[in-house]
Amino acid sequence: MTKILIVEDEPNMRLGLRDNLEFEGYEVDFAEDGDTGLKKIVENTYHLVLLDVMLPNISGFDICKIVRKKGITTPIILLTAKGDEIDKVLGLELGADDYVTKPFSLRELLARIKAVLRRNEDGSTKSAAKDITIGKLEVNFSSYTAYAAGKPVQMSHKEFEILNYLYGERNKTVSRDDLLNKVWGYEESPTTRTVDNFIMKLRQKIEKDPNHPTIIFTVHGIGYKLVI
Repeated sequence: MTKILIVEDEPNMRLGLRDNLEFEGYEVDFAEDGDTGLKKIVENTYHLVLLDVMLPNISGFDICKIVRKKGITTPIILLTAKGDEIDKVLGLELGADDYVTKPFSLRELLARIKAVLRRNEDGSTKSAAKDITIGKLEVNFSSYTAYAAGKPVQMSHKEFEILNYLYGERNKTVSRDDLLNKVWGYEESPTTRTVDNFIMKLRQKIEKDPNHPTIIFTVHGIGYKLVI
């Protein structure tokens, strides 16, 4: 059974989400504050986490950042009352898979949950099981591991997904909108700058000279091309 963790400090919201998710057939666990939520994510296995941004003790942004640094790739959907684009972009860059702005409809949230779970499952089944050399990295998309010169390299869930998609379309030009649609699944993307920021981070890990890339090229006015 698919297991979802709800990290939400508002009692009515937390219990309402739990009841509706259980009605949909999901197994549900929950945490009432940031410290408890972080502990549960680290110590347990979930298929997805619904993570409120504004939490006691530690914010959802900080939780997201910490778990990704630990190499935990569990999909995360942020629940945020903040509507500013910069907050949405920050959440995605810290490793969140999606965000839903409060107030939201249950139908929208369920659709987002199903989409993230489906993308995660598809990515697991379609990824190559063997190690692949991309520039300085040895990458395994099935296990979400990366090494450079024999040492582990920390990469976020989204960095793996972007690199996996670029590798699948290697030697072809991929637009920024394609990356947003395929990796984040948005019909209306938050901003193409999000893609640019992730590409910059990937170049730091892949290229010998990130300022003069020879693997991930910029195709001006369109997007990027991974050449191997």
